[in-house]
Amino acid sequence: MFVDKLKQAIESEYKDYHFYKSMYEQTKDPLWRDFIQHVYEDEKSHYEMFQQLYYMMTGTFVQNPKKSIPCYNFKECVKQALVDELEGVELYKEMLLTIPMQQAYNPLFIAMHDEMEHAIRMSTIYNSLK
Repeated sequence: MFVDKLKQAIESEYKDYHFYKSMYEQTKDPLWRDFIQHVYEDEKSHYEMFQQLYYMMTGTFVQNPKKSIPCYNFKECVKQALVDELEGVELYKEMLLTIPMQQAYNPLFIAMHDEMEHAIRMSTIYNSLK
């Protein structure tokens, strides 16, 4: 159960990284670009931490995760990102409550906290768009 959710999290973080990289190209606003760059760098870090944890638990890595569809409509992408980040918070909270090993605590706590921060960043961008 936990390993299945961890695999889901790895695949999601990989997709999110590529989604945010494409979002970054859709805006010229320096503050929004800074926000989005921060987010995609976090997503890459989460992906790497979760892959390490998955390896510790299974002896293998999650192979060939799929990339997301690129962002073409900035406002819609920001809206979708906000929803996705809040769903990520819920997933990581559930996972924290069922961790099978102490080594899982820090990566999940960090990712959960970062997802909340990402939701704030996306909400700020979304609310500024007309």
